[in-house]
Amino acid sequence: MGSEVVIVDEIPFPKEITITKPLALLGHGITDIEVHFLQIKFTAIGVYLDSVVVNHLEQWKGKTGNELAKDDDFFTALISAPVEKLVRIVVIKEIKGAQYGVQIESALRDRLAADDKYEEEEEEALEKIVDFFQSKYLKKQSVITYHFPATSTTAEVNH
Repeated sequence: MGSEVVIVDEIPFPKEITITKPLALLGHGITDIEVHFLQIKFTAIGVYLDSVVVNHLEQWKGKTGNELAKDDDFFTALISAPVEKLVRIVVIKEIKGAQYGVQIESALRDRLAADDKYEEEEEEALEKIVDFFQSKYLKKQSVITYHFPATSTTAEVNH
């Protein structure tokens, strides 16, 4: 991990992580959930990509962050780019793994269904995620990583 960090809700994220090659922190933020009208910060997230990803995103050069945030084609191109990617999630508010898995399943299923991409293969993949987290307990500061090698469409999940 690099010596420089970005602080996301008191959680440090290194500006660079090396798995097989250096990956740059290209995005970060938090997730929150509403419980009885209160917004509770849940996780801090850092998204790391091989910097050559910019070669796959030339058509969006010059666009603002707000424009990119609303552009589904940009996200599709970013996700499908054949480069190494890593998502690092740090737990802010402890939660049972089973609850976390169900929240991921629900959010992803809804997004995939809205894009008409939720079929048997996606359902099976989501079941694997739920099963993975079923017996886990995610304490504050727990780290979850989703690693996507450049040559694979499957993520490696670590907790």
